[in-house]
Amino acid sequence: MFPHARRTRLLAVAAIASTVALTAACSGGGESAETNEDGTPSGDLLVLTWRTDLLEDGTFDEYAERFNEEYPDVTVEFEGLTDYEGEVRTRMNTEDYGDVLGVVGTVTPDQFPDFFEPLGDVEELEQEYRFLRDKAFEGKAYGIPVVGNTQGIVYNTTVWEEAGVTEPPTTPAEFVDALKAIKANDPEVVPLYTNYKDGWPLTQWEGHRGEITANPNYVNEMAQSDAPWTEGTDHYVIDSLLWDVVNQGLTEKDPTTTNWEESKSLLANGKIGSMVLGSWAIQQMQQAAEDAGTGADTIGYLPFPHQVDGKFYAQVGGDYNLAINKNSDNKVAARAWIDWFNTESGYAEANGGLSPLKEGPTPETLKDFEALGVEYLELTPAPAGKESLFADIDSESEVGTNTPDYRQRIVDAARGASGETKDEIFEDLNSKWAAGRAAVGG
Repeated sequence: MFPHARRTRLLAVAAIASTVALTAACSGGGESAETNEDGTPSGDLLVLTWRTDLLEDGTFDEYAERFNEEYPDVTVEFEGLTDYEGEVRTRMNTEDYGDVLGVVGTVTPDQFPDFFEPLGDVEELEQEYRFLRDKAFEGKAYGIPVVGNTQGIVYNTTVWEEAGVTEPPTTPAEFVDALKAIKANDPEVVPLYTNYKDGWPLTQWEGHRGEITANPNYVNEMAQSDAPWTEGTDHYVIDSLLWDVVNQGLTEKDPTTTNWEESKSLLANGKIGSMVLGSWAIQQMQQAAEDAGTGADTIGYLPFPHQVDGKFYAQVGGDYNLAINKNSDNKVAARAWIDWFNTESGYAEANGGLSPLKEGPTPETLKDFEALGVEYLELTPAPAGKESLFADIDSESEVGTNTPDYRQRIVDAARGASGETKDEIFEDLNSKWAAGRAAVGG
């Protein structure tokens, strides 16, 4: 079940733990971390997780057992949160947000030192890890990703083939035509499922920024623009496609009744044609197909329907980054868990994701992208001193690119529930963004 354990990282954990203990002793929250006389971790550890499925099926218990083979004096407990982003965001108003947690998207880089313990210098950690700079500030890393993801569209290969769609769409128009063909072939199938009610799945559309123009510096340039929703920009193309598929009746009839867990089996059973989700979802959908008896090969993965000079591009980056609560009383054990989880647990490989380790393998789940020659695109980090600029503009403008609200607004308008037009929404988003830039001096 698990790959051969890698021991090299753990040789350094004792030294790292000593450093963390010193940091913990002089931090603003909590007491000194608990250790044995030899400096090894001991005590209780609470780990918050968004993977409630792995908690329920016993996988995390198995992780804890294996961790205890290395650290027998640490008691690890897990708390699964269904609405992870929302619940953690609320709990961070207190000091009670676990010892180890995944960094939620609404925490801006300049806030990292207020909530999390620094894990080390980015340049030093990058000798082993990748995808670190998204959760870094002033040269310090505050989170280490558990897995790397790319972005795309999971789809039921049988549904698409039976509708006569055998080639990946290369433009938004071709994608809409493909969904129309699915609906024409079987009106009972939902061509594209938004998962509107759960909210967070709509944030997955944001993962395609940078791909449309094959521009790794897109986000930094967006922070210098007063009109990101102008024809030809990444956001215009992405959100126009969302508008079009909803407006043309190619999504679920009542988006307010969608159900994330149920959507997995619906896709597996051919009741749904496709969903816009990161590559982390592929294995979950394949497992659902296995459970349904349709087979893992029923699930395929498409790049966003847009090409630059005849080539598909897909953004790549870290998933949730594990961080240490600044107020934790047991930072030594917390750091030991993060190091062990990322190098020994086999989580990334078991979940079909890109390894956060530089030497990690490419997962079999991305064979479709490999066959299509998809080029991976990693966004350029913000320049020094401007790590929080984009997040500050996003927050001040109240657009919320990493929240579901504004795309729920697009869905509502496109289905005729609000009376707004696409142009009106885009003009309003541009106006808010420009005002946010002016307010923060962007």
